[in-house]
Amino acid sequence: MANREYIVSDPQLASDLRMVVTRLIKKLRNKSTANEKLSLTERSTLRQLDQHKELLPSELAAMEKITTQSMSQILGHLSELGYITRRISDTDKRKSIISLSERGQEMLYKVRNERDEWLNRAIRETCSPGEQEALRRALIPLTKLVDFD
Repeated sequence: MANREYIVSDPQLASDLRMVVTRLIKKLRNKSTANEKLSLTERSTLRQLDQHKELLPSELAAMEKITTQSMSQILGHLSELGYITRRISDTDKRKSIISLSERGQEMLYKVRNERDEWLNRAIRETCSPGEQEALRRALIPLTKLVDFD
């Protein structure tokens, strides 16, 4: 059994953390004008394509936990915007391989940069060096929470 002597139930901590993280995510979303016209699922789909390079629509649907029909609509919108490319599979001509277009990649990176710049400025202007160090240390347990199923 893992080292569990630190186990303490603190429902208020869980609630406060959820609220702060949710507010930070909303704030970060608003700090980028580049992707205003995209839904959360569309943005997430672009991130999946950036990470995996090429995927089938059915793989994207499974990753996003939506139907293939819903993913088809999302891919249609992303295609209209020029953010994705489609090509026919070499092994199965019935299948389409989806990848991020150069325009989609530029938009995704612009959004990331805008958000990173805002967050860096906010940390620099509002947090003392000790608080910045506390944020660095908090990354370890926060990553554990993200990885927990």
